[in-house]
Amino acid sequence: MKYDAIIIGSGQAGNPLAYRLADLGWSVALVEQKHLGGTCINTGCTPTKTMVHRAQVAHYARNAARWGVSASNVSVDLPKIVAQKDEVVLSFRGGQQKQVDKRPNLRLHRGHARFVGPHQLQVGDALLESEKIFINTGGRPTIPALAGLDTVSYLTNESAMQLTVLPDHLLVLGGGYIGMEFGQMFRRYGSRVTVLHTGKQIISREDPETAAELQRALEAEGIQFLLDTRASRVENKNGALALSFESPAGASSISGSHLLLATGRRPNTDDLGLDKASIATDQSGYIKVNGRLESNVPGVWALGDCKGGPAFTHISYNDFQIVYGNLMEGKNLSIENRLVPSCVFTDPQLGGVGMTEKEARAKGFKLKIGRCQMTSVARAIERGETAGLMKIVIDASNDRILGASILASEGGELVQILSTLMLARQPYTLLKGAVYIHPTLAEGFFALMEDVKPVD
Repeated sequence: MKYDAIIIGSGQAGNPLAYRLADLGWSVALVEQKHLGGTCINTGCTPTKTMVHRAQVAHYARNAARWGVSASNVSVDLPKIVAQKDEVVLSFRGGQQKQVDKRPNLRLHRGHARFVGPHQLQVGDALLESEKIFINTGGRPTIPALAGLDTVSYLTNESAMQLTVLPDHLLVLGGGYIGMEFGQMFRRYGSRVTVLHTGKQIISREDPETAAELQRALEAEGIQFLLDTRASRVENKNGALALSFESPAGASSISGSHLLLATGRRPNTDDLGLDKASIATDQSGYIKVNGRLESNVPGVWALGDCKGGPAFTHISYNDFQIVYGNLMEGKNLSIENRLVPSCVFTDPQLGGVGMTEKEARAKGFKLKIGRCQMTSVARAIERGETAGLMKIVIDASNDRILGASILASEGGELVQILSTLMLARQPYTLLKGAVYIHPTLAEGFFALMEDVKPVD
């Protein structure tokens, strides 16, 4: 079967591209082995943030007295939360199916795609051909080479969201985005949580002061951290999981009821037959692309997590925008030097954009830095949620923002205001004279901008 375009994977780049090309009259094949919607809808953003929200509700209810409200007999109905999560996922997935069904020239092929040539794919018994193939196969959890892991039951972010019985003591291996979000979520549900991380700070990319502030907020909720720690073995002992580890203090071990692996992700490219199409990958399996997301094989593009780089849904969607703009609108868009905002959906949220201070220093910039503790922001004080800080990194040569980190109850929302200013290539001083709604968290930008000063 020949098509004008074949899209492998129905994630947040593949789906909109399929719809847009089909709307132009192209014959399009969309290949999906599992569920429509990819990682985001099925095992990533949608289910995770639904469950994180329920954990926040539990936190408010359990700590209601802190805000002068009486609440008693607070408990978490985990099966009901999981059912609500599944309902949201099914709703979103069903919306994708409706989009496919209303386009007669878009055909959905259920099955696993494998290249048999540069422009030929085998999907079950069908041989699909096209001069334009787009790979959007996403990624999956990395399973570390940990001794004894094959003898015990463990969780990934995917399976952890299917639990209907609350872990008594959850051991989290990894102090990145997934480890922090799931660790706090289960702590707020009522589990004891211990995080083990190989680095000396959580969220390794962040500046130390920001990471330390987030760690303090999580420790205040009862999460225990074992940093600069490397797990060496896991085994069953007397009905519990015993995790052995090495640290600067020497060898030790800790027992828990459940083990969550939050040790990174890997691309779904190892079973695509890429060698049959001579499509190049790096040593980790990510498909090599140029700035226009083109692989080394003409007519083959890679979008989303399978090509490496920031593993965010909004990046996948932007990949679609770049490919479509270049292919159909005559633009010359590139992924190089694009501005990527991000957020760790803990509470407080850690929103970030651009460079951290340590990254800017490594690149040799002369800097100005501004800081504002959330304890100085009226709205945060009024809400009784003063954990966190705002930090802005400025290029001293032109007063433009190089990056920002905002750890606050709505840090992900706030940082996008600064992201917009960065896109406009305007100096931070533009916000010094701005009028902010009182009282809002964004009003904290006034103090943040006033604090900017040169640093050595």
